[in-house]
Amino acid sequence: MNKYRFRIIVEKDEDGIYIVSFPSLKGCYSQGDTVKDALQNIRDAIKLHIESHKSIGEPISFKVLVDKVEVSV
Repeated sequence: MNKYRFRIIVEKDEDGIYIVSFPSLKGCYSQGDTVKDALQNIRDAIKLHIESHKSIGEPISFKVLVDKVEVSV
């Protein structure tokens, strides 16, 4: 079994729900009432996403550029 480490984005919406996205896999989102729940849910979502692509023989690409930008206002 392979082990991967990914960057995710966690945001709190106006209703207090934590929304988690995984930019490296389009359409891979999850949510939770707490950060802990949201993180567990995104782990499950990523795993299922990868497994479903593998089951039909589709390649999985994790290519994403992470960088910082500086803005003066």
